[in-house]
Amino acid sequence: MVVDLAPLHVASGQAPRLGRRDPGDRLGLTGKAPARDQRDALLDQIEELHGRLWAEAQRSVLLVLQGVDTSGKDGVIRRVLSGINPQGCSVTSFKVPTTLELEHDYLWRVHNACPARGRLGVFNRSHYEDVVTARVRRIIDDDHCRRRYRHVREFEQMLADEGTTVVKVYLHISREEQRQRLQARLDNPTKRWKFNLDDLEARKQWDEYQSAYEEAITETSTDVAPWWIVPGDRKWVRDVVVATLLLETFRGLDPQFPPADPSLDGVIVD
Repeated sequence: MVVDLAPLHVASGQAPRLGRRDPGDRLGLTGKAPARDQRDALLDQIEELHGRLWAEAQRSVLLVLQGVDTSGKDGVIRRVLSGINPQGCSVTSFKVPTTLELEHDYLWRVHNACPARGRLGVFNRSHYEDVVTARVRRIIDDDHCRRRYRHVREFEQMLADEGTTVVKVYLHISREEQRQRLQARLDNPTKRWKFNLDDLEARKQWDEYQSAYEEAITETSTDVAPWWIVPGDRKWVRDVVVATLLLETFRGLDPQFPPADPSLDGVIVD
């Protein structure tokens, strides 16, 4: 079945109403096995269109992945980008700013990581940490945050004007699902490296993070760079939705191979 993306879209000026959305929504998908088959079929089409984008080398796509800890950003990258030509794809994980990055404006490191023409760029966390985490941790005050909302809107408008299609995904999981995923990391020695005690401190501020995301999404969902709220409690649902979003984005761009060079007609390779 084709997933209906319309209910996941946050229109410009509208609130996402995260509290009213079901993070465990199946969106009509019937189970893991058929969902995985559907995802794989979507990936085949994405791979073909991504190859055209790479060959065309005129436009780019930026996939922004945001969400609380354990929401599935790494999982999306592993499962939805498999098979894509790595030459035409870049993944950037934004962590705590370095000393060099702190010497510049907060968008400096972000702009530098945006995809070149012909490429798909993926942000694992992004500039939205600078209006969500920075606010929850009181690094910036309310007035400073509102200025940053304007910066972000104008930054994404500039990217769109210059040929980058921005796809922003908020991976929406429940507090209970996060608890289970954090506990699973602790219980599995091979996954414990992914656990950080700071995650527990952030978890104590769950309501503050939800409120901060609610406002940030409301303020920055625009016609050229809208937000999509993807239910993330079921990983197989999440993967189909993100793959569908990417495929629809590539279809909308409809990239084409460059015209064949007529001067090469009749050339024979000895």
